[in-house]
Amino acid sequence: MDKAIFEEIDSPSVVDGVVNQIEKLIIAGVLKGGRKLPSERELAEQMGISRPKIRDAIKDLEGRGLLDVRHGEGTFVAALTGTALSPAMIELFSKHPEAFGGYIEFRREVEGFAAYVAAVRATDADREIIARIMEEMEAAHEARDRQRELKLDVGLHTAIVDAAHNPLLVHVMASIYELMERAILHGRMIQEGPETARAALLAQHRAIVDAILARDPQAACAAAEEHINSVEASYRERSSESTRANIARKRRMLLDTPTPSVAATRGARAAARRSSQGS
Repeated sequence: MDKAIFEEIDSPSVVDGVVNQIEKLIIAGVLKGGRKLPSERELAEQMGISRPKIRDAIKDLEGRGLLDVRHGEGTFVAALTGTALSPAMIELFSKHPEAFGGYIEFRREVEGFAAYVAAVRATDADREIIARIMEEMEAAHEARDRQRELKLDVGLHTAIVDAAHNPLLVHVMASIYELMERAILHGRMIQEGPETARAALLAQHRAIVDAILARDPQAACAAAEEHINSVEASYRERSSESTRANIARKRRMLLDTPTPSVAATRGARAAARRSSQGS
């Protein structure tokens, strides 16, 4: 972990100072769920305080559910950023495609806003992160590494949200991007979609990134919304293709099943009546 994110404590209450610093890093989305913190010794050195003070602060944060201390492994940030949608709800989204409408509507509005604000607020460090992810994404596309391309797709959208510097937005969008990372909805398009569709998605991401790097909020917002519109159109087209294929398959099954002739049917009925009369 980058040691620069922790600062020396300058507070009347040392423990409160440590707690406050870690809380702010969590709220800002710098420390995200699952992130491992440096050891007590390293934290004490970076903050210029004693290890017992670090231990007391960690105990306080653990007691409030912000940190997870795993004996033999270390101290981790608790799973806080993925709670906008519970695992059970994410599973429902994966099973019921009709939820796609609400998902895409939400993403179109929020991501347009995030791209707009990122173009205004992004720092040089934010811009460097976004540019680097975009370059890696293009390399993964060239190498036809679809799994990595999906991971970088999620990483790019996350970096743009981070660059908006809106803590609530950071935490709410974590669950939305989990739907992508688990190859649900949009993510499935990247993993299974044709090369032309994936190339179009890549170009859309490049347009968003270029607008943010150019500090053009209007263009960034428009590019983000156009990207989501394209995702929606592609998804609905693929859904329609799947529905048509399923209907055609059932029709073919009926053709392959012999249909009794009218004469044979009448003969069977007559035989049944004679058998009934004879008994």
